[in-house]
Amino acid sequence: MQYLYETHLHTVQSSSCGESDGRSYIRGYKDLGYTGIIVTDHFFNGNSAINRHLPWREWVNRFCQGYEDTLDEGEKQGLDVFFGWEETFEGDDYLIYGLDKDWLLDHPEAARWTRLEQFNEVRRYGGCVVQAHPFRHVYYIDTVHLSTGCVDAVEAANAGNASPAYDAAAKRYAGKLGLPVTAGSDIHNCKQIKAGQIFGVYLDKKLDTIQDYVRAIREHTITGLRIPQGRCDFFNKKDITLPVDIRDADDRSTRQSLWDFLER
Repeated sequence: MQYLYETHLHTVQSSSCGESDGRSYIRGYKDLGYTGIIVTDHFFNGNSAINRHLPWREWVNRFCQGYEDTLDEGEKQGLDVFFGWEETFEGDDYLIYGLDKDWLLDHPEAARWTRLEQFNEVRRYGGCVVQAHPFRHVYYIDTVHLSTGCVDAVEAANAGNASPAYDAAAKRYAGKLGLPVTAGSDIHNCKQIKAGQIFGVYLDKKLDTIQDYVRAIREHTITGLRIPQGRCDFFNKKDITLPVDIRDADDRSTRQSLWDFLER
């Protein structure tokens, strides 16, 4: 039996770009046969809906409200709901899985991490880091930053990307690094479910906790991606028009060209 999970979801309660409250997603995902969803609202340095001037404890409590409301409805309707978040640096985004609200309350320094600190500390405490939609081209991104040494996996398919070429590039990039790939809807409005703009990952084993998903990533046991056929199959040099910053294991810019990196 295969179990299907959404890995990238935003709520209006906690993400400024969110358009639907967490409760609104549950029925749609159940009807599509999903086993569960992971709420990944924008964190402190991303497009968070929470006032950054609040005391840390209050900030965390409000940040987790989107997840908690989603969890409450999921328990009522029989859909598993898990917690994560999405952090931003210079337009490059990272999905964090495996840490919880209590951990956040005890670690205000998470709001000040560098990419390297984020990777080291998340792993230290049993979580994992996935670079989200690494080749996304949108108006607020002026450079593609590829964090080669600070991630456990790459989101190779994102339903929010304007072109499937960005997903194809991400898949090839992950293959170059030998990293597992994930897929997520990056959903902001429950209407996207009816529109069919929904991705996800398949697993052979049901997740009991978010730690099970962390293990699936680290042990390369994701069995498949729910994406349109051919979504990650093709891109060329004309598709990637932004400058690309390839960073090493210490998060330093290598000044290497993307094509040299991929083809060597």
